[in-house]
Amino acid sequence: MKTGIFLSYKGLGSNILHLSYCHEIAKKFGPVHLITLSSKINDVLKHDPFIKEIIYLDRYHKRFIDIFKLSRFLKKLELDNIFIFYPSLRLTLSSKLAGITKIYNYPVFKKKKLHLVEAAKKFTEQSLNINNCPTETKIFFDEKKLEKINRNNKKKIILGIGSSGPTTKWGYNNFLNLIKKLNSYYNYYFYLLCGPDEKEEAQKIVTNVGSNNCESLADKNVDEIVYYIASSEMYIGNDSFGHHIACQMNKPCYIILLDSPKAYSDYSKNQNRIFPPNIDIETIDHGSKLQPNSISVEMVIDKTKH
Repeated sequence: MKTGIFLSYKGLGSNILHLSYCHEIAKKFGPVHLITLSSKINDVLKHDPFIKEIIYLDRYHKRFIDIFKLSRFLKKLELDNIFIFYPSLRLTLSSKLAGITKIYNYPVFKKKKLHLVEAAKKFTEQSLNINNCPTETKIFFDEKKLEKINRNNKKKIILGIGSSGPTTKWGYNNFLNLIKKLNSYYNYYFYLLCGPDEKEEAQKIVTNVGSNNCESLADKNVDEIVYYIASSEMYIGNDSFGHHIACQMNKPCYIILLDSPKAYSDYSKNQNRIFPPNIDIETIDHGSKLQPNSISVEMVIDKTKH
């Protein structure tokens, strides 16, 4: 039996957030064919025994005519089952036209205020007829590669200084002061997780504190970053894909929330949220414009001690 899962999200973190549900489906139907809008997910899941194949869809089909294009694409996969993790009428119709025997899909007209975790968990439980579906799982990787990463005996921390949005970043000065403060307690080694937009900022931090204390991961690909996270003690930083990978690796995560909805950090015992005082976390969303300095270095350090 050939089973497909459609994750209608471009963000790597949003895809990783759904990994436990993919694994539960695979436990029942065998390794799955994962269809995704994320071009980087293969770098994280290439060693996953629950994933038979990862199929990258380079664009989301939004027009009515795209239903027929998508159905032809799905028909070539010859799927018997498909699980659609999004309330999409287009994806459901495309699956029907493709002749897929069994289609499991979200209620197609309930998109507003969709809680990513609660919706996915409930959908998986109802589709598989199970209770208490786990929201955490495991990321598989080549253990031998860790030897190349562990070049010193220092305890390592991933600092997520980057993010996908401009207002979610805690900022250069805050991360620099955090490193200095933490190193006054213990001699840590820091990996600076960021993208091209923060590359210069990361290098400034390395120059300031010394390359014997930290390293920029700006030029590393996602496949490599998986191993840096695996070798670390914890994750501290902005809401980014790194925090989701760290959570699934059972690492303590301290997530600084400035404009990320609660749902993105609401599924793992490893997640510890840090947000400005006197702010209701339920009101934080992608439109929030909270000041980075409303979260102090002392607040972050205090959170890591509990």
